[in-house]
Amino acid sequence: MAAGALAPGWLLAEELAMLDVASAGSFRAMLDGPVKMAAAKTLKLDVKSHSQGADAVAHALVDGSLRADVFIPITAGPMHTVMDAGKSEIAYPIARTEMVLVYSPKSRFVAQFEAAKAGKTNWWDVLREPELRFARGNPAGDPGGRNAFFVMMLAAKKYGHPDVVERLLGSAEAPAPPGGGSNQEKLQSGELDAAASYKVSASAGSLPFMVLPKDVNLSRDQVREEHPDVSLSIGGKTFYPEPLVFYAAALKGAGNPEGAVAFIEWLKGDEARGVLEKYVYDAPGGTAALKA
Repeated sequence: MAAGALAPGWLLAEELAMLDVASAGSFRAMLDGPVKMAAAKTLKLDVKSHSQGADAVAHALVDGSLRADVFIPITAGPMHTVMDAGKSEIAYPIARTEMVLVYSPKSRFVAQFEAAKAGKTNWWDVLREPELRFARGNPAGDPGGRNAFFVMMLAAKKYGHPDVVERLLGSAEAPAPPGGGSNQEKLQSGELDAAASYKVSASAGSLPFMVLPKDVNLSRDQVREEHPDVSLSIGGKTFYPEPLVFYAAALKGAGNPEGAVAFIEWLKGDEARGVLEKYVYDAPGGTAALKA
């Protein structure tokens, strides 16, 4: 169900308890759609989402400008920000994803991207094209922006040509390039050629994409241990690549603490796993819970 859409009649007839869930932007479609519907039916909870870059959400929760019952970021970093501030004690892994390469169907390089997708050429060689235009987010405020850098840095280690990273992405200290319109719109129009994206986001969109090798796509739990030399320094803080795991935690001071606990238990269970798998969210595997 789209954000702002009316609930079905059978829901309107029931009394639903409100549950405020703050999340990474990459989980918003689930909170506004399939998860919202399932939580209403199974838990009698009316999920209200508050989503943007996970770092920004974490800081808003810490400084009190945003109040919520549950927090669902991607990667452990934003969750640790909340935990270190005493806002939560334990966070459970509920899903994971990986990075893919999205490309514009109107790109002048679309034939090369299609060949790479079919395994006829190396995707990294396509990105080495001198005039290729690559989209990215802001690495200072969003894990997705940093993850684009990490994918490119890992690819440079694997295939060589490290100069490609700076040419495509610029400096990690710089915000996303200015200009009107979203990266999605620019990819649709052909104004931009390609971008690194979460698989869950790419699968829900209309742009073509290709999967990337497991030693590059941030799906491995051991990525930091295997690549201790891969890091980003932004604003005096150092970031390292992390597996793309979604965590869920009940927040202290929640307006609906019972609902928060019930919702997280549901997210850990088989029904939620079935809902998430339908929308290409992988199981978290053996990832351990985070503890304060």
